[in-house]
Amino acid sequence: MGRVMTKIKLTNFVDMEKAREGLLPPDQVRSEEIEALVDTGATMLVLPADVVQRLGVPQIGRRHVRYANGQSAFVPWVAGLMVEILGRQTNCEALVEAAGTTPLLGQIPLEAIDLHVDPKSKELTVNPASPDAPLLDLLHVA
Repeated sequence: MGRVMTKIKLTNFVDMEKAREGLLPPDQVRSEEIEALVDTGATMLVLPADVVQRLGVPQIGRRHVRYANGQSAFVPWVAGLMVEILGRQTNCEALVEAAGTTPLLGQIPLEAIDLHVDPKSKELTVNPASPDAPLLDLLHVA
């Protein structure tokens, strides 16, 4: 399919809420736009440590990960990120890799904001079945 890159906006969710409550000036909300590789083989959002540090989001633990080459490791896990892509938002967690590594956009955030990869155009698009807002599937058991 080739490489699919997309621009994503990351915002510190706690900062956002403090600004909403009037406890933090809006211009002090930490936010950053970056280019990320859309990786449908990855589960989560993966960010470089330098981006995470600038955003000031808290580490909540470590996660065991398996890389494409079969190796595994424990990496930092952070929370409190508002992610915006193509005008759609979700609050999510991320795994952290070394500073300067390529950010990866995995399945969880893609599903949460209902985005699709178009293999022909090599672009990330909103779900054509729900162009106005994300449509999420729920299983209702009565």
